[in-house]
Amino acid sequence: MTNEHDTGFSAPARATPPWTDEAPTALLVLSDGTVIEGQGAGAAGSAVGEVCFNTAMTGYQEILTDPSYAGQIITFTFPHIGNVGANTEDIETSNLAASSGVKGCVLRTTITAPSNWRAAQDFDTWLKARGIIAVTGIDTRALTALIRENGMQNAVIAHAPDGVFDLDALKREAAAWGGMVGLDLAKDVTCGQSYTWDETSWQWGKGFGRQDAPRFHVVAMDFGLKRNILRELAAAGCQITVVPATTSAEAVLARKPDGVFVSNGPGDPAATGVYAVPEIKKIVESGVPTFGICLGHQMLGIALGGTTEKMHQGHHGANHPVKDYATAKVEITSMNHGFAVARESLPGTVEETHVSLFDGSNAGLKLKDKPVFSVQYHPEASPGPQDSHYLFTRFVELMEARKDS
Repeated sequence: MTNEHDTGFSAPARATPPWTDEAPTALLVLSDGTVIEGQGAGAAGSAVGEVCFNTAMTGYQEILTDPSYAGQIITFTFPHIGNVGANTEDIETSNLAASSGVKGCVLRTTITAPSNWRAAQDFDTWLKARGIIAVTGIDTRALTALIRENGMQNAVIAHAPDGVFDLDALKREAAAWGGMVGLDLAKDVTCGQSYTWDETSWQWGKGFGRQDAPRFHVVAMDFGLKRNILRELAAAGCQITVVPATTSAEAVLARKPDGVFVSNGPGDPAATGVYAVPEIKKIVESGVPTFGICLGHQMLGIALGGTTEKMHQGHHGANHPVKDYATAKVEITSMNHGFAVARESLPGTVEETHVSLFDGSNAGLKLKDKPVFSVQYHPEASPGPQDSHYLFTRFVELMEARKDS
């Protein structure tokens, strides 16, 4: 016989303890004093930077090694980051001697053990080795909504395994940082000396190849080059010489290139342009075919008579639709930029070639009377779709036309 409270099961040996939250071991402290708590991963310490959000669903390792992200803290909107581990093939930093430019990353879920045949290292260990601070357990949807509403935020990301923080000092540091406007960060990520490149793009079952019969010589000005840009140029038939960001136009042209590539990179294009734009102008005037990407696009815009402006939330992701006016086709692109060329500032000698279908901002231009063009997005992808690989062919066609003339 049992009473009305008897379930027929034995009582537990001890009562279930009350629910308790873990003490935070990482913080994201915004410049307005907002404190977001989470659990730490990756390197311990603190770093100040600009918080952006990236909507890519793949390629977190490529994103975190893209030199264009120097000075930024990346919020990943996709929740499962780190689940395929890390490897040596997906690193995009071309200057391996440089420290990691990215300041940290913000993740929704805890990093899990890797599950992928290409994984050579778990993601948390990889973050530690590169000195990148991570905070997990954050409502990244809410943080993304905040950025969309208020713009990219200046912040300090901090990880203390013992959970001890000097919160007042972190708030002061976040409030005192001046932000990305006026920062020349290319000098921190460019190569220290010139070098050659012949590695081509990755193929299934073969890995990376080598260009052993180049038809053209391209000088690439390194303002924060990604490796896959160099691979795509090599795959298109180019022998590549990479030179530092501060290389003069005279030194570039003395190498007798068939074409000049002006690379992507971090920071304010107007700040880097103080020393780079005068040299880019000379290269343009020489008549050598010139191709720019991202920061290179922005500085070409300035060199051709335009101006640049800081964006509200920037473009960061691998799903950005862009219309090519030349073909009337729409391509899905990979983007990473917080500044843009102001369309209305471009003179009549410049034609707008591409436009972002997200917000109507400029995404490409060309000079009407010289073989010069550029795009705001990343046609080499890595990560991202490959819709825009045709732009490397366009560059090659310009070099071919000049050789035949």
